[in-house]
Amino acid sequence: MQTLLHDVVLLPLADAFLEVGVFVAVLVVAFGVAQWRYGDRVTGFLQRHRRIAPVVGALLGVIPGCGAEIILATLYARRSVSFGTVVAALVATTGDAAWVLLAGAPTFTLKLHLLTFALGLATGYAVDAAGFAPRTPGAARSGEPVTMAPEPAYAGAGGGGSRQPALGTAFSGAVSDAVSGAVSRALPDASGAMALRGVGAVPGTFWLLATAGFALSVPVSFRLVDTSTLSIDPYLVLGVAGALLAIAVFVASRLGLSDDSVESASEQSLSGVLRHGAQESSFIVVWVAAAYIAWEALHAFTGFDGSQLPLFGVAGVLCGALIGFVPGCAVQIVLAGLFLAGGVPVPTLVANAVSQDGDALLPLLATDRKAAMWATTITTVPALLAGFGVLLLL
Repeated sequence: MQTLLHDVVLLPLADAFLEVGVFVAVLVVAFGVAQWRYGDRVTGFLQRHRRIAPVVGALLGVIPGCGAEIILATLYARRSVSFGTVVAALVATTGDAAWVLLAGAPTFTLKLHLLTFALGLATGYAVDAAGFAPRTPGAARSGEPVTMAPEPAYAGAGGGGSRQPALGTAFSGAVSDAVSGAVSRALPDASGAMALRGVGAVPGTFWLLATAGFALSVPVSFRLVDTSTLSIDPYLVLGVAGALLAIAVFVASRLGLSDDSVESASEQSLSGVLRHGAQESSFIVVWVAAAYIAWEALHAFTGFDGSQLPLFGVAGVLCGALIGFVPGCAVQIVLAGLFLAGGVPVPTLVANAVSQDGDALLPLLATDRKAAMWATTITTVPALLAGFGVLLLL
């Protein structure tokens, strides 16, 4: 029973945090800071150079996560970019599943992104060349300004409503001080420490564990150390603790099938980037852990190896493309996790990677339903072509 608990629950939790989560956290913050610093410049460039906007849309699409696509969807709702630009980004994106694939199979992911970029570019220009631009009656007119909602206030920092609940003044202050002190030494000035005070107690603790987890995971991943021979395995302890904390962030943030929004795609401060980075990383850890545990449990109790699923051959390509119709990133993350576990073949994953639209489809559904339905339908065409092409080659 103890061995079963270790293999089916504890080790998958630790792997989800230390093999995927900590690397995702590093990438999320890096891209988040870049988007916070330079996002407005990219948006302005798109609106000034509409003819080459599909190129930029496809380039933004291959960036892991959904923030850039959400901004493009919002811009299209105001007719500041072409429909082909949005389609190019949606074809090119692999959403939050990209974080999972980058952490587990970086070389494969780079090849996949080259493919999705090329398909996104071709599809985007084809849509614009056809002059196709669906519009829901009542959608915003061209030229109306795009208004991003302000960053939500942090309850523990004296703000109003927040997605993060207050956990008690003493605990919150202690953890915030600890996070600020630990990270500010790595920052050149006091602004970083001030920003960290607004991150929040639970996300702040997440970053402490993620930092420690990254320091441990790198030598373990490269097999420089073997922690399993120790009486108390730090990999297991830290990994399970990090995964449980990620679940706490997930629950406190009220995340479900999606984690990105217009607000999180346009953070206005470093503390906002760090807070959303903890939420996005936790979102991915939770769904990867769910995929790992489900896979290990299925294998342990039934001997199931995945070949019985309709994910192989022609049926697999069709299934992967159809799963891409599901908005949000949760299902796509689970599929990516199963791929890393060996339960999903390459053609199925490729079809899903091209077809999926991530969280970007959600704001488009809210502002322009007709455009959203056409966009997710159009992305299925290159998805099927890519999936069947890879199936023939393999």
